[in-house]
Amino acid sequence: MRDHLSPRSMGISLLVLLICSLMSVRLGVCQPYLRLRPSPSDNLPVVDIIEHPDPEYDPREQDLNEKLLRKKLGSNFDPNFMSVSAPLHANHSVQEPLHKFRLPGPMPSEIKKMDLSETPYGLRMKIGKKARRKFLQWLWTYTHCPVVYAWKDLGVRFWPRYIKEGSCFSERSCSFPEGMFCKPVKSVTKTFLRWYCQGFLRQKYCTWIPVQYPIISECKCSC
Repeated sequence: MRDHLSPRSMGISLLVLLICSLMSVRLGVCQPYLRLRPSPSDNLPVVDIIEHPDPEYDPREQDLNEKLLRKKLGSNFDPNFMSVSAPLHANHSVQEPLHKFRLPGPMPSEIKKMDLSETPYGLRMKIGKKARRKFLQWLWTYTHCPVVYAWKDLGVRFWPRYIKEGSCFSERSCSFPEGMFCKPVKSVTKTFLRWYCQGFLRQKYCTWIPVQYPIISECKCSC
């Protein structure tokens, strides 16, 4: 015996199918803009986020009340890495010139313990303490990988809008002989507010939500 759907059941089924179809179309169109935070990746610094070009998705003036946003962000506000207004040197690196750069902490043990009295071919040679100290200091400076910081504008849909982002020094090889380069090995996470909208046009709902943004904190000379 064949089952028959009542007109009411058939109507509900068609309605559900229509809603699912509309949702699929919507997600298919908007998917490139649904990224709320930088995608998890081993590649830092974070690439620029793809934003929806429609200004309707931007926060309004009343949504940018600094007092309320500071309260919402709370203790996560870090003035060392974020700024509400454009910093004076937003387009320039804040890293000191290399000839003025002071190496942090003690000399790495792998450099300090190097045996310079024997060549790779097994020959023995004498080297004075002063010459050895100067060579090891030069080698440490040459292979050191500083983090270079620069201010980046995240756009109006982030608050604070400006972030001090780190990158590894990459103007030359960090090894002797050449072949190795500075690469990120550690990062810290800073919490920002992200303006996020759901829905269509006038029926959309927008609010500030907390998102995490990784920043390079340490680089190392590696292959």
